Amino acid sequence: MLLLTEDDVRAAIDGPEAVRAVRDGFVALARGEAVSPPNFDLALPDRNGELHVKGGYLTGREHFAVKLATGFYDNPGRGLSASGGMSIALSSVTGEIVALVADRGLLTELRTAAAGALAADLLARERVERVAVVGAGGQARHQLRALLGVRTPTEVVVAARRAEAAVAYAEEMTASLGVSVRAVADVAEAVRGADVIVTTTPARSPVLRADWVRAGAHVTAVGSDMPDKHELDPSLLARADRLVVDSLDAAARSGELHHALDAGLLARDDVHAELGEVAAGLRPGRTGPDEVTVCDLTGLGVQDVAITSLLVRRAASLGLGQRLDV
Repeated sequence: MLLLTEDDVRAAIDGPEAVRAVRDGFVALARGEAVSPPNFDLALPDRNGELHVKGGYLTGREHFAVKLATGFYDNPGRGLSASGGMSIALSSVTGEIVALVADRGLLTELRTAAAGALAADLLARERVERVAVVGAGGQARHQLRALLGVRTPTEVVVAARRAEAAVAYAEEMTASLGVSVRAVADVAEAVRGADVIVTTTPARSPVLRADWVRAGAHVTAVGSDMPDKHELDPSLLARADRLVVDSLDAAARSGELHHALDAGLLARDDVHAELGEVAAGLRPGRTGPDEVTVCDLTGLGVQDVAITSLLVRRAASLGLGQRLDV
């Protein structure tokens, strides 16, 4: 069994590779060539924490994978990351463990960001001037890095619940990515005139209102992965000219779609496509420059197996990791 660490993940995988791998996973799912069962979610409300267990298999591939991801949202006050976890790659022939990835949740961050970049690539306008990021945590950082691989904005603005976090994010991203990132006072100001909006928060009530979103904008929401999480005004989903979800079943259970369905603003048949269907060319993405497009991402096991398999292949070719005899 191979033991891979966070440093190994960073050495093995870059952003474009992650996007390609996740895209392949979504396409396989849309074509019926993948197994991506419902997620197992465990809330620890008195600890402000949660656990997600996800897994998947791409038909005919060498490996399948299981991932445990945690979110403990008081951790930043303790000087710790809010996200954590580990992944296990197993042989699809024998079921034996091939690799244990003790990466403190980095693969989850990378595959979530890759799905966000894929959504923007398929649904946002080709020319993007302004990007708005809502939230200033780890996923907000990964989302921007991945997004810059598919679009080249001239300006990025960020708003977060804590103003000092937004300022720190803007300074760090400006220095590391070479794009102008500016912190603003609130979400309404951040999204005004934005061509792409990415929400990355664990909010339990909407942070983005429908009337703040301009014609032609694309919105990717990545925060809602449990039924009580809620980033978008449900009327924004009803207003969207193209509403895309990663999985209709998952989004109806725990995504932004879940809240719009409960409010009676949409039916399941109003969803235009799953992301894999658009990536596979089975259904259209954006069809006009003035369309408002929304992508609701809850996170699927097929993403985890796609990026874990990529990691195992890259680690083998680069000689990374520590071999354990267990």
